[in-house]
Amino acid sequence: MTKNLNCQTGLKPESINREVFEKELELCKKLNKKNSGSCGWGKCNSCGVIPLLYKLYKGELIEDSKQIQDIKNNLFN
Repeated sequence: MTKNLNCQTGLKPESINREVFEKELELCKKLNKKNSGSCGWGKCNSCGVIPLLYKLYKGELIEDSKQIQDIKNNLFN
């Protein structure tokens, strides 16, 4: 393994399939609603699961906090 890893290393679409991506997003949405903005992993506002899912499924690295918040707002509202 290379020691020069960065957040874009191996960035490619469909590391997870669409079904897994959508199920995980639905789980986030359901737990956010059920638990008033949190789950066992922490608070949804500061969670990195959604950007990670986008990275693994779409091959998109989302680093901009406004873009992350917009995605979360669209999912949770």
